[in-house]
Amino acid sequence: MIEWLFVPVAYLIGSISSAIIICRLMGLPDPREQGSGNPGATNVMRFGGKKAASITLLGDLLKGFIPVYAANIFGVPVDLLAVIGLSAFMGHLYPVFFKFKGGKGVATSIGVLLGFSWLLGFAFIGTWLLIYKMAKISSLSALCASVLSPVYAWFIVGDLSIAGASTIMMAFLLWRHKTNIQRLLNGEES
Repeated sequence: MIEWLFVPVAYLIGSISSAIIICRLMGLPDPREQGSGNPGATNVMRFGGKKAASITLLGDLLKGFIPVYAANIFGVPVDLLAVIGLSAFMGHLYPVFFKFKGGKGVATSIGVLLGFSWLLGFAFIGTWLLIYKMAKISSLSALCASVLSPVYAWFIVGDLSIAGASTIMMAFLLWRHKTNIQRLLNGEES
């Protein structure tokens, strides 16, 4: 029963905004008030540079990975592991510490997938890199990798709850990228 404590802890860890904290520590403007207004690595890159963006990316990835990996070490059942991963992901999207206004979730979802299975996480990363190499559009790369992640989850992990969690994350990623999707359809996405 105590293993259920991983769920709220994962949400709280996910609620820590790497972008906001890194920008404050590096003396940069609040990412919610710059560029796209999204507290994520891509937006931080626009005004803070590669170093700030890389640290933000790593922070967002780790807050998805650490709760899932820790729960895995403690041997929680796989269905609860899926809930823990979703909890960390939802913390990033709707952070309690920042008025429930968070990022789009790509890096945190990668962290969650890596926590489920290294191979699953690397399948997402590999797809992102391949699409980015061909199209040079970050949002398109993230969307393609996200759409394929439930398929990867099913074939790599072979568990319905992990595939289900991947599907839910994919749906939220598509929702959070709806303006990017519209710009892609209009040929306006940079």
